[in-house]
Amino acid sequence: MHIHILGICGTFMGGLAALAREAGHEVTGCDAGVYPPMSDQLRALGIDLVEGFGVEQLALQPDIWVVGNVVSRARLADGTPRYPLMEAILDAGERYTSGPQWLAEEMLQGRHVLAVAGTHGKTTTTSMLAWILERAGLDPGFLVGGVPVNFGVSARLGRGKCFVIEADEYDTAFFDKRSKFVHYRPRTAVLNNLEFDHADIFDDVAAIERQFHHLVRTVPASGRVVVNGLEESLARVLHQGCWSEVRSFGAASSDFFAEGEPGNFDVLEHGRVVGRVEWELTGVHNQLNALAAIAAAQHVGVAPAEAAKALATFRNVKRRMEVRGVVRGVTLYDDFAHHPTAIRTTLDGLRRKVGGERILAVFEPRSNTMKLGTMKSQLPWSLEAADLSFCHAGGLGWDPREVLGEMGERAQVADDVAQLVRQVLRAARRGDHIVCMSNGGFGGIHEKLLAGLEGVDAAASAR
Repeated sequence: MHIHILGICGTFMGGLAALAREAGHEVTGCDAGVYPPMSDQLRALGIDLVEGFGVEQLALQPDIWVVGNVVSRARLADGTPRYPLMEAILDAGERYTSGPQWLAEEMLQGRHVLAVAGTHGKTTTTSMLAWILERAGLDPGFLVGGVPVNFGVSARLGRGKCFVIEADEYDTAFFDKRSKFVHYRPRTAVLNNLEFDHADIFDDVAAIERQFHHLVRTVPASGRVVVNGLEESLARVLHQGCWSEVRSFGAASSDFFAEGEPGNFDVLEHGRVVGRVEWELTGVHNQLNALAAIAAAQHVGVAPAEAAKALATFRNVKRRMEVRGVVRGVTLYDDFAHHPTAIRTTLDGLRRKVGGERILAVFEPRSNTMKLGTMKSQLPWSLEAADLSFCHAGGLGWDPREVLGEMGERAQVADDVAQLVRQVLRAARRGDHIVCMSNGGFGGIHEKLLAGLEGVDAAASAR
């Protein structure tokens, strides 16, 4: 089968492309605004990419068009379609489907699907769970919204019965407004956390809870729902009805609980120590992610002690506190955090690790929710663990200077990446930790900062 994927460079669609290629399908695709790591992965797989969404692609004549949720029926100011290829597909009566539906029908049927949902931590927890099953010899398939360092790819078919998937609550496609995860029909469902996000498609947190309950409804009676016992929103989801075994984690009264620091802790099941995790990851959020993965892995026969031992060799995910370089005492990190809660937990985790050393937070409010300004008032709270904060204000409909004004000299705002780089370089000094946080490419800021730090240091040394 020849499939042509519209929006192929998104993390989900890029992973789907890799799976389809591995399964023997002919895969082509198109997108705009390509950036690593997905673009690198697609090129390595030899998948042909077309830049843009031009109607000339209709001549490729694939068996089916797989449409990503980046595609819409929107029109430009002059009235022309933003995605002319999609208009041509509709006009021609071509066969098309969404990515999640194609995946469910072609790849997931007959497998034990372990789906990881949540506002935060989906990518990391999915990667942990896949690695636990790999170390247990189960040879799982997986699709992750990032690149787990242990595997080096975001997706693979695997030869085992299990398939681990990151279960996103964002909508499926312009013609299917249900959350992606309702397509996956998991036997094991992880509900990691739930708070308001995606203000462009959800009116309030109750609307998101409703979608999470749609996911719970698809889990069979023989399945397992793994739920964060600290989240009131998830308690409300389960209160709407649950027909499967429920295992909780996180709270002292939960089935699974952690004792100790996030980097070195015991795993307790019903109050009894059943394993110990010792690793390099920071933050209470990663401790909770580990508990979720351990509880899910138990459902497919992996003992908690074995799962905890596997996590000692877990090497995280690209763009999750990934060290991009150390230039004469200044450490530069890349992280995907963009929601205020994720920013706060990322910085809190680093603070626990570095103690009194300075943290410089560099971020852009790039997600649709943040661009709308829905959570702008939470930004000062999210940045409390940082000594200095630097915000990219480009493309926003609101002024970060007003929001961050209460932080005084601890916060600076720039209208473009070049100005932001100059601000950070003026402030940076030996021993600092610079954390760049964005869910996009951030204008190549990591390379620019590393190059600038080399230059600044060389100039200083010459004086």
